[in-house]
Amino acid sequence: MSGKDRDLAGRGRGDRILREEIHDPYMARSKPKEPTVCPGCGAVFHKGRWQWAAEPAGQAHELMCPACERIRDDMPAGILTLSGGFLAKHRDEILKLIHNKVEEEKAEHPMKRLMSAEDGKEGELIVKFTDLHLPRGAGEAVERAYDGELEIQYTKESNLVRVYWNRDE
Repeated sequence: MSGKDRDLAGRGRGDRILREEIHDPYMARSKPKEPTVCPGCGAVFHKGRWQWAAEPAGQAHELMCPACERIRDDMPAGILTLSGGFLAKHRDEILKLIHNKVEEEKAEHPMKRLMSAEDGKEGELIVKFTDLHLPRGAGEAVERAYDGELEIQYTKESNLVRVYWNRDE
């Protein structure tokens, strides 16, 4: 018996079970059958992941992808909140930068999408995303282009990232 086997021999089953810390209702418990097409956006589940591809010939399964489910339920995985006097003067430019970042990411990753951009209280702009990483990337792009202060908060319990960008001027 090797050292590793000896270490495992005396442990009960509870030590071998992996416990999920975060429950994301939009993360599939099992992989969809292949090929599967999302009726909402046309993304195809192929080779273990959702991707932009031509709809397969023949009989394909239909299943709404996680991004379309989030959009339908208005349940973002990430939120970018922008604020400050600079935002009021450069809102269109900043939104264009965010849209460009989203399109760049979405071209390769169908699950990375912009859900909405809405006006918040006191001139804030609240941008919702279907992905955990996209708000950070968009926030960092805004910070690189326009300076300001960027703060990132990840709440493990709710599996949500909140990114705040502010620049007064």
